[in-house]
Amino acid sequence: MSTTLRPAGETRAGDVLARMRSDIISCALKPGTKLRFETLKELYEVSFSTLREALSRLVAEGLVVAEGQRGFLVAPVSLFDLNDLTDVRVLIERQCIRLAIDRGDDRWEADIMANFHRMDRLQSRLGASYYLSDDWAALHGAFHFSLVVACGSPNLLEIRQKLFERAHRYRRMSSQFRPQWRAKDVEHKMIMDRVIARDTATAQDLVERHIRETTENVIAHASHLFAQGGDSFGRRDPVAAE
Repeated sequence: MSTTLRPAGETRAGDVLARMRSDIISCALKPGTKLRFETLKELYEVSFSTLREALSRLVAEGLVVAEGQRGFLVAPVSLFDLNDLTDVRVLIERQCIRLAIDRGDDRWEADIMANFHRMDRLQSRLGASYYLSDDWAALHGAFHFSLVVACGSPNLLEIRQKLFERAHRYRRMSSQFRPQWRAKDVEHKMIMDRVIARDTATAQDLVERHIRETTENVIAHASHLFAQGGDSFGRRDPVAAE
């Protein structure tokens, strides 16, 4: 069986893109940070052309902002952006859940249960600080993706994943200041049970509540880090501006 190998440059560019995306989402590169080419070149050990390609991709994903001739910076975070992101995520997730329940088969259900089991077991081993673990965050993302993967729309799933990753930045910010985490294992099991039971309306409502309660916790514990009066791209909140 033959294997198609990607060119080394393409592989390197993809690796750098993934690393930079991860560093922004985890807040290793903090919101609003100026992205200087010399610093990034040394940090990621790549050429300027590879960096520029990665940054252009991250601009398209909303994680980096281009400042014209002044370079790039990590997209700031704001209350307006968080609320807008939340509303759009709710719309997309509800649609994905509906389609997945309509189209999912037995293998899809088994995959959901397997992902929940892995996430739940790791959470039990890690104890109260599980939410600070990158390994748990990866399993958490895999569980939520397994709920919707049967929707049958690659484009919808791509949009959903980008929104999920942007939201993870806010979750990581709030985790640094939150005194305790809510019982998400209970929430996750309730969502899983209703999805597998093909209870579309309840599953959609549970997912929406899950997303909105997370947003409420981010606002409660990390809003002091937000840029004021605008979205992640520096545009004014149209409501506040009236």
